[in-house]
Amino acid sequence: MSNLKDPRVLFAAERTLLAWNRTSLAFIAFGFVIERSGLLVKILAPAETSNGRLMAIFAVGCAFILLGVGCAVFSALQYRKVVLSAQPEEIPPGYSPLWGTAIHWLVALLGVILAGVLIQAHL
Repeated sequence: MSNLKDPRVLFAAERTLLAWNRTSLAFIAFGFVIERSGLLVKILAPAETSNGRLMAIFAVGCAFILLGVGCAVFSALQYRKVVLSAQPEEIPPGYSPLWGTAIHWLVALLGVILAGVLIQAHL
């Protein structure tokens, strides 16, 4: 990482992780909204809506959800590398940087569960 022996380096990495967390959650939420918009299209124009169009909307929504999961996993792995390379002086006493990683893994797990539930409901 660095030889600055300054905890601000760790906190900068944590802010980056939080930005990726917001990005992951935004992708997951956007995917859910897209997937659910297929139901709205089906209700508003049932005669003009083909199964192919609904399947395309569903696929795009699930792709965004899985993109969010991928962002969460990748950023958690990157942050873990930063934390493992940190000098002991860069981590304040009593501070646990692993909570951010745990939250990211939880977001990824919940995204996978959401995608699984939507896929199962669609079948």
